[in-house]
Amino acid sequence: MDVRNCRKCGRMFNYVSGQPICAQCKEKLEEKFQEVKQFVSEHKTATIAMISEECDVDANQIRKWIREERLEFAEDSPIGLPCECCGAIIRSGKFCEKCKNEMANRFGEVLPHQEKPEPAKRSAKENPKMRFLDK
Repeated sequence: MDVRNCRKCGRMFNYVSGQPICAQCKEKLEEKFQEVKQFVSEHKTATIAMISEECDVDANQIRKWIREERLEFAEDSPIGLPCECCGAIIRSGKFCEKCKNEMANRFGEVLPHQEKPEPAKRSAKENPKMRFLDK
């Protein structure tokens, strides 16, 4: 059993996986996320600072939701984060489409190409329904 203190409220809880926060704080955080999501859908030109102030959520938490691809913004939105690889402005996630494609291609080159083994050939004498032991 892995018992930890919640990073938000300090209460002890049984840690399983994910963020090291208790169930109550996770629930509150999810409620805030829904509030932010609703605000963003109603105010398409809002900045991160405006969202943070109106919804009483830390700006870093909003950026984290964007990086996790939980929040995505329209093309005409002033909100954009730099791609972690090339620095291009993106609306959601960590990498732009160009960098994602390049990484996928590099992974494909690194992994050895394995051919599928051919299925074993059966002789005409062999009956798949009956088996005989050779004596």
